[in-house]
Amino acid sequence: MSQITTEDITKLRKLTGAGLMDCKNALTESEGNIDKAIEIIRKKGQAVAMKRADRETTEGRVVALVSNDKHLGVMTALSCETDFVAKTEGFIQLADLIAKTALEQHPKDIDALKQIKVDGITILDRIMEKIAAIGERMDIAYYETIQAEHVFSYIHFGSKIGTMVGFNKMITDEQIGKDIAMQITAMNPIAIDKDDVSPEMIQKEIEIGKEQARSEGKPEAMLEKIATGKLNKFFNESTLLNQEFIKDSKMTVRQYLQSVDKEIKVVVFKRCSLVL
Repeated sequence: MSQITTEDITKLRKLTGAGLMDCKNALTESEGNIDKAIEIIRKKGQAVAMKRADRETTEGRVVALVSNDKHLGVMTALSCETDFVAKTEGFIQLADLIAKTALEQHPKDIDALKQIKVDGITILDRIMEKIAAIGERMDIAYYETIQAEHVFSYIHFGSKIGTMVGFNKMITDEQIGKDIAMQITAMNPIAIDKDDVSPEMIQKEIEIGKEQARSEGKPEAMLEKIATGKLNKFFNESTLLNQEFIKDSKMTVRQYLQSVDKEIKVVVFKRCSLVL
């Protein structure tokens, strides 16, 4: 059996982030073969992930990045079980690496993202190594991209909520883009404008409005009118352009954009939250 040296253990720890005893045990099992030891640690990560499959991963880190030309934005979220783990340097570095890889490679979905190799190691294997090192379930919980003439991103609440928003033109005053991204983060709109709300959701809101009015004892003949009024309130509260602007409640987001540049239009947005 090959003698396990301190240098071997140190090297394996640097490669995998696993604990001292995990590295020593893996090297012992692999008879000093570093590559086999790495595989052992990854398999341990898979075993931990399966064992803890029923654990909620409501903590983590949301990362949003924008390309140098401002036309592409990507947002990812690496989830874990505890806030303590989410704040560790190794977890933060892994979350940032995943987002950077997504921006550079723009894979079609999370599964494709996990299979991308960085320095010869897939993202999935890196996650498994981190699971083995920490003993806590983690996964890529979110991955989305947007494209527009000018994309902005915003991260809030200890990196647990993120927003990307795209505009129809380049914006010289970046505070405008930040303001809208902050609005989306804070108010969580379901769509840009009324016309972007699905017919299914509109019908659902109408039925909810009718049922609420009926439970309040309103006449059947008035239910449709009351529900329509409630629907308009829903649009004002839940669609971006019709919401009150968070920095000035006397105007809507639409009015704010019109006041700074009549040609500016929001064309797309994505919001990710790890907060329940």
